[in-house]
Amino acid sequence: MTERKPAGVSFETWVDRQIREAEERGAFADLPGAGKPIPGLGRPYDAMWWIKAKMEREGLSALPPSLMLRKAAEDARQEASRARSEAEVRRILTEVNESIRQALARPPEGPPLNLEPFDIDAVVGEWHAERRGG
Repeated sequence: MTERKPAGVSFETWVDRQIREAEERGAFADLPGAGKPIPGLGRPYDAMWWIKAKMEREGLSALPPSLMLRKAAEDARQEASRARSEAEVRRILTEVNESIRQALARPPEGPPLNLEPFDIDAVVGEWHAERRGG
């Protein structure tokens, strides 16, 4: 599509001709996703859809690192409460505690962390109490 629009031809007509010729050459045949539904077609329009999709693909977040760690600690606490074994509770909390300790030693960007490592034995005690029904 390096050719320039000829004078005297409407832009729409020129574009339509380019598309028709490309279709005739088979330029649109066997494209990835052909025959599949367009993702998000039923959702309301979001002007930032492409930015959100790019951030998701790239594994990026709009949250500062300190808030991401707070969220990770909250998620770990909930995950630990649903764990199937004491060993799993300890593994989950040990992992997040390591991240918290690293952040306390070298504070991340963003608002204050306001976190301390979990008292794993106390959480395990709560986990056992929940299982006993009390």
